[in-house]
Amino acid sequence: MERRLVWDLPTRLFHWLLVASLIVQYVTASWLENAMQWHFYCGYFTLGLLIFRIFWGLFGPKYARFSHFIASPVSVFNYSRTLFSRRSLAYTGHNPLGGYVVVLMLSMVITQAVSGLFMSDDIFMEGPWYASASNATRAVMNTVHRTGFDWLVAIIMLHIAAVVFYTVFKKQPLTSAMLHGKKRTKKPAIPSSKLWLAAFLIILSAFIVYYFVVIAPPTPVAEEVYY
Repeated sequence: MERRLVWDLPTRLFHWLLVASLIVQYVTASWLENAMQWHFYCGYFTLGLLIFRIFWGLFGPKYARFSHFIASPVSVFNYSRTLFSRRSLAYTGHNPLGGYVVVLMLSMVITQAVSGLFMSDDIFMEGPWYASASNATRAVMNTVHRTGFDWLVAIIMLHIAAVVFYTVFKKQPLTSAMLHGKKRTKKPAIPSSKLWLAAFLIILSAFIVYYFVVIAPPTPVAEEVYY
């Protein structure tokens, strides 16, 4: 089998930028003092990444598309039966089980990013939708954001363990493939990374984030004070 390009450049950049942004999110929220402003800014950046990935999952190259790696439940079940076999089939893109893990992780990070728009650090920083939200909405979003983060960390740890398992036990180097984009496969390489489309979708994603962070949030009504 030849080494052929499977993961296009935009997909690889998204993957590693998301990794970096999640690390920054964790550090600014848990380790650093007076860094909440950067936590919010990085959250907006993460939201832009996620919007781009949704577009890329619809219009990107073959192996980046949701339609390629969201398999039927039967395929997932059949693959899971060979999970601990060293000779199980190595998929060119995501395997059936891994495809659903990708969707789960993306959904969890999207939930974190959206709920963060309604958060406040109770000191200086507020999300763009915090002031216009009701107390009940704020309470729900606060619970979702804080509880969801713990679950996200657990899924990330599981993902890292799976990468190590595939690299050591099944001899499928997933990390290196996400660096250079190539895997050993009999399937044809992707014909194009669609870089012009990626550039357009990046601009569109940035505008959508700007709209929801700066333009769309309603101006909170000032409360009347009686003396």
